Amino acid sequence: MSRIQRRTFLKSAVGAAGAAATITISGTKAGANVRGANERLRIAVCGVHGQGRHHLRSYQRMDNVEVTWIVDPDRRRLRGAPNTTTDVREALDDKNLDAISVATPNHWHSHMVVLAAQASKHCYVEKPASHDIHEGRVALEAAKKYGVVVQHGTQQRSSQGRANMIKAIQSGKYGKLAVSHGFCCKPRGGIGFKEHEAPPDWLDWNLWRGPAVIDQYHGNFVHYDWHWFWATGNGDLNNQGTHELDVAFWALEPGLTAPVRAMALGGRFAWDDQGETPNTMFAVAEYPNGQKVFFNVRNVNYDGYPREVKNDFYFEDGGKILGNTYISPSGQRERVEGERAEITGGGRYGSFVNACLAGKPEMANADMEVAHYSCLLGHVMNNSYRIGKKVPFNKKAGRFGDDKLAYEEFMKVHEIMRDGVGVPEDEAEYVVGPWLTFDPATERFTGEHAAEANKLLRDPRNEEFDIPTPDKV
Repeated sequence: MSRIQRRTFLKSAVGAAGAAATITISGTKAGANVRGANERLRIAVCGVHGQGRHHLRSYQRMDNVEVTWIVDPDRRRLRGAPNTTTDVREALDDKNLDAISVATPNHWHSHMVVLAAQASKHCYVEKPASHDIHEGRVALEAAKKYGVVVQHGTQQRSSQGRANMIKAIQSGKYGKLAVSHGFCCKPRGGIGFKEHEAPPDWLDWNLWRGPAVIDQYHGNFVHYDWHWFWATGNGDLNNQGTHELDVAFWALEPGLTAPVRAMALGGRFAWDDQGETPNTMFAVAEYPNGQKVFFNVRNVNYDGYPREVKNDFYFEDGGKILGNTYISPSGQRERVEGERAEITGGGRYGSFVNACLAGKPEMANADMEVAHYSCLLGHVMNNSYRIGKKVPFNKKAGRFGDDKLAYEEFMKVHEIMRDGVGVPEDEAEYVVGPWLTFDPATERFTGEHAAEANKLLRDPRNEEFDIPTPDKV
């Protein structure tokens, strides 16, 4: 029986931005990996662009943490700082290092969890914790085998208010949850085209691409738009959307792991750029108990564009939760309230530090088991899209049988793209993925499209950065 089945809730600087910003870190290498509650945790921050800056600043504010290493393949980020490296393996060789905090591109996330676990170091890993289903399983087995703390960067798990809401939903006070719906609908623009060229001299290109099989460098990889290429990212479904997807999964009946079927449709509309992942998607997944997860991605922009980064919940009797409000089948409204949930305090980083100092992996608010199944949901949806076929852009593209709510939600996406963005009816094309069936026990696809879908379970990897099988980790 998994820990998910045994519990509903888990117990309890960079200066100015700029490509050539220098980094100052404090502290020297000292101490041991297991520390008492009054000791300090020695951390290496891996990747100090974007979210990594937040990691660095947050740890530097903590009295019980020392950032003793900076790891980044962009050498410009390492000027003036002691204990710096482009290669995380050098930092992990430091016997006095306790933990790493990972804010790298997605294709490095699980690999760093595995390396950290094998070195007996704890690991905070940004979302998504995996770039594919296979490596997520390997990272989970590594975390279990070596007994290290792994905490996923889905910070809503460290929100007392959100945890209380999920506990109220799972208590049954509002009835049985039927559909858990996540939205990642934020304004974005296209990335244009950048020609292949030699990597810049300030970038360790071999270490930046690491596990990813990429033949040539271009400027759209570094440092953010790698999100929109399948070799390095997962699109916004498992980027920003990982937060809302995790909440959607969290609200389901405790003990569920993976869906038994899923499909997705969408496209990359309006931009005509170099990116590969969809900027528009509607996906549906169904779990063994009949509960469903819907997910919307919309990454476009125009005057009046509806921005929605949120979660809604629909119950079997017709009631629903929108925002913090429960709306009964008769239309009565009340604020969602329930008993206080048990989580580890300290916020997303503080809770990780607390778990590490206590030496208790079970204190992590979003451990590697939760992370694996939460990210797996997005991978299954993405895999349907990736083997999909093109059909005319019209309302007939969404076929959901007798699922009226799914069709209604798809049509909201369709109308925004048609009327707001101006995607021409029948002149553009959707990519419509097939309904894929999935076996939660083996974590493999079955049925009609299994051969094609199972090829996406494991990304190709460069030999230098390969990882063991789950049983050999």
